[in-house]
Amino acid sequence: MATEQELSDFLKSVEKRAFKRSLYHVRDEEAALDIVQDSMMKLAEHYGDKPPAELPMLFQRILSNCTLDWFRRQKTRRALFSNLSDFEGVDDDAGDFDLLASFNGDLDTRETESAEDVTRRTQIFHQIESEIASLPTRQREAFLLRYWEEMDVSETAAAMGCSEGSVKTHCSRAIQALSRALKAKGFLPP
Repeated sequence: MATEQELSDFLKSVEKRAFKRSLYHVRDEEAALDIVQDSMMKLAEHYGDKPPAELPMLFQRILSNCTLDWFRRQKTRRALFSNLSDFEGVDDDAGDFDLLASFNGDLDTRETESAEDVTRRTQIFHQIESEIASLPTRQREAFLLRYWEEMDVSETAAAMGCSEGSVKTHCSRAIQALSRALKAKGFLPP
């Protein structure tokens, strides 16, 4: 059984990755924070007494379910109500999120890196972020779980609620789409 300290340490260790994963899905910073917070609360409330080894899988599954619940609520809300933001102009910047602007870490930790290298790396990061965000939902989820969260195929399948073959297919398609897009933009060799 996980102690209160073990649970707290686990939640601290996953909070940033969980936020970024949620942000890639919902593309709304406040909603992503709410989803992560709800997921953490549910884990602590319902599964805090589980062994520490089970916490990562349980949390990923809860996070996926909370994200799906958010999308369901949004679909219902859109069907019933009109938001004022629906009437804003195309040039309005409301709702835009710049991940690099909110990034707390230092992008340039190497003293010898030139401004050109920093700029190129920043451009590549923007392109990768944009391409990941444009992936279909299941491909994006499989890709982030496998390569961001570093889960193996069986863990990813359990977290997504699908077969291992589906995870492999989603990941393969995501990698192919990202590779094509980044090659077309000149960031990868042809």
